[in-house]
Amino acid sequence: MTGDGERALAHRALGYLDGDQAQATVTSERSLLSRFARSAATQATAIDDTSVELLCVLDGHTGAASTNQLDDEGLAAAASLARAAAAAAARSGSGPYPGLPRPAETRPHEGFDPATAMLDPAEAGAALKAAFGCAGAAGLEAFGIWTAGEVRTAIASSTGVTLTDAVTDAHMKVIARDEHGRSGYAATTAVSAGAIDAAALAAAAAAKVSAMQPGELPPGEYHVVLDHAAVGTLLEFLGWLAFNGLAHAEQRGALSGRLGERVAAPCINLADSPRAPGTLPRSFDAEGVPKRPLPLIQDGIAHAVVHDTRSAAQALASSTGHALAPGGAPDGPAPTNLVLAGGGAATLEELCAPIERGLFVTRLWYVNTVEPRHALLTGMTRDGTFLIEDGVITRPLRDVRFTDSALRILAATEELTAGQRLVSDADFYGRRFANGVLCPALRAEGFRVSGGSA
Repeated sequence: MTGDGERALAHRALGYLDGDQAQATVTSERSLLSRFARSAATQATAIDDTSVELLCVLDGHTGAASTNQLDDEGLAAAASLARAAAAAAARSGSGPYPGLPRPAETRPHEGFDPATAMLDPAEAGAALKAAFGCAGAAGLEAFGIWTAGEVRTAIASSTGVTLTDAVTDAHMKVIARDEHGRSGYAATTAVSAGAIDAAALAAAAAAKVSAMQPGELPPGEYHVVLDHAAVGTLLEFLGWLAFNGLAHAEQRGALSGRLGERVAAPCINLADSPRAPGTLPRSFDAEGVPKRPLPLIQDGIAHAVVHDTRSAAQALASSTGHALAPGGAPDGPAPTNLVLAGGGAATLEELCAPIERGLFVTRLWYVNTVEPRHALLTGMTRDGTFLIEDGVITRPLRDVRFTDSALRILAATEELTAGQRLVSDADFYGRRFANGVLCPALRAEGFRVSGGSA
């Protein structure tokens, strides 16, 4: 994938922009998505779209506009809107944006799979058929999605940045459910659609559906084993609440005043690692700054937060290559390739072994932030919640509500599995931007159950 077409379009679009500085970003997406419910296909979509986002910088203010009308008239109109927005902001006086970054060398990655980029609908059909067959053999129905996509990006700026990148991703989620509504969950995300084993996913989801009546767990604090999907959700929230450089600079982040301090157990080593095997890599961020590894927590000690150009200027730091939008996203930057290092446990069963009475959680659902400054979250368990007794998973439980701090859970972590999985929600309701958290499962003490799940 050379990206010649996207590069040429970015330079053509840049020609319509004036101002102190300007950037044109071209994003070309081709993707397929198939939804299914009750072991039947319910929706199939295909996207083939190229859009251009234009950024104008005037007196330290930014204005942006986007279009997928790629003729001269469409590009000129979008450029005019971007400049008008920047000019309107500039009338208030000099702004805080320090200017677009200069060119810097990027490194290649292995995030593009040519076979996945072919986007063969038959591959989706085969995956759904396999999942339906496996779930049916267990007397269950399958629900979920299968999706794959190719995204090509080109950036051209007035500072001399000229970059192209191409990535692919694939994701499948299977929820197996019985006639009483009891359910189990499994999912896979990868660069290649060939890495998805639909039958294995359905089998893993089905294995978490128990014929036993679920028990009740009263509110309290419990030893917990969080499976990979649950850990990934906590870390995704932590990415915004603790490592967002804008929130940190404004002293509202969960690590404000705590860099250099112990914030997690010594076994916690967390980094943003854009080229780690098993992740969904990219060469550069939305401002064209190269992606590089960044240690965030090492041996439990908080080391860094992530920055785009705007937040870095506010913090008197440098961009770490984490811009989510040209000129910086309103909510600030965030890590998109979080990797939590594995531990010494070979299996989930080994994690459970020391627990006399506790809780096994497959995944978390409907999670919301309660108090950002302390990374306090609330949400429900879902699709596989079980009681652990005398070191063994024994019987299903009704889903529970938890209210706990993601940082506190990391501080209370006792052990992690050696094996990691890439966890991703893959909720592509806007422009496709595949990302995820590569993480192990973990055991922690004091997980705070605050009530039942309606």
